[in-house]
Amino acid sequence: MLARRLRRQGFVIHVFSYASVRLDLHANAAQLARFLDTLDADTVHLVGHSLGGILIRALFQDHPRQKPGRIVTLGTPHGSCRVAQHLNRHAFWRRAMGKGVAQLLAGEPQQWTPPPREIGALCGTRSFGLGRFLYRGLPRPNDGLLTVKESAFPAAQEHLVLPVSHTGMMFSRAAARQIAAFLNAGRFDR
Repeated sequence: MLARRLRRQGFVIHVFSYASVRLDLHANAAQLARFLDTLDADTVHLVGHSLGGILIRALFQDHPRQKPGRIVTLGTPHGSCRVAQHLNRHAFWRRAMGKGVAQLLAGEPQQWTPPPREIGALCGTRSFGLGRFLYRGLPRPNDGLLTVKESAFPAAQEHLVLPVSHTGMMFSRAAARQIAAFLNAGRFDR
């Protein structure tokens, strides 16, 4: 739905899927770098939801020479994730969350240099989702998985909070409009 809405705004969309459970962030970043090399474009904007935003940061950490463009992260656990920390105590959830989340919980992304791009971080405040039920102590405001504080990125030029859930932001017209605004102008439409 998000890709369709961004296409309607005039963007050419290429969706990259990755194996967040089986492969670590660095292996996925290498695959993303190869994928981006195949695109015939002078400017490439990147939009990442949840761990996808961390993957974009891994891309710039490991493969810094990228085409110019802006970055928008949506509900990305830049400041870790309490729900994942809680679930990580159990072997089943540790395996289910995979290698990328293990690196996140170990604090590896906090050591990385921020990407040298204009970055917008979109956070949600609609406390609806599985995370809220798996971890009852999730402080508000949250998107049902991440608190606003966890999804804020200190290196971002712009932060925007919308009344959407973690998954719902992928289907939100308002989120799509704000992503397009940031990709076009380097700022959210306030």
